[in-house]
Amino acid sequence: MRRRFDDKLNEIHDDILRMGSIVEEELTLALKALKKRDTGLAQQVIVTDDTVNELRFAIENKCVELIATQQPAASDLRAIVAVMNMIVDLERMGDQTKGVAKLIPALEETPGKWARSEELQEMGRLVGLMLKQAMTAYATNNIELAGLIADQDDEVDNLYAQIHAQVMENMAETTKQKKVEASYDVLRAARELERFGDLATNVAERVIYIATGQTYE
Repeated sequence: MRRRFDDKLNEIHDDILRMGSIVEEELTLALKALKKRDTGLAQQVIVTDDTVNELRFAIENKCVELIATQQPAASDLRAIVAVMNMIVDLERMGDQTKGVAKLIPALEETPGKWARSEELQEMGRLVGLMLKQAMTAYATNNIELAGLIADQDDEVDNLYAQIHAQVMENMAETTKQKKVEASYDVLRAARELERFGDLATNVAERVIYIATGQTYE
């Protein structure tokens, strides 16, 4: 019975890593679409997000079945509950990425000086790194690596604050409705990426919880 339980738990573990990898791929596509203002790539992001959603529910069903049929011990139950929270966070990361992709058609005509492209790409790079490190920490049970992710989230928050200030300044300088709308869409894209970073931090917190049993904010 224990071997069967461990096999199922390992299967869920692998599914989580695959889900994280797909979300990372989705983010990469979204950043390319954002940089090139490519609506075709943006559509690929939306299709990829459907896969993320399907995988989330498949993993959730496996977790519920494991709890119902195997009567896990306290430490095992802690790991399963943490995983069920992690898949929600990963699925929401996909949603944030899809949110960026949905803005591409509106951003396609955004003037260069209004687009904040460099800052958005840097935010994307950082949150992608946070996700990769969170998945590595989960794969290797590395709580030290998980603990570093919060510092990176501070960098993301700082970039978001810079973009917010710059966008507000741009909007104050123009009376043209189209430019105001373009600036607002840039801010929305930045907000999606900032939220992605928050969710990656949540995943890191779950890794620490699995390893220590302690809730770490």
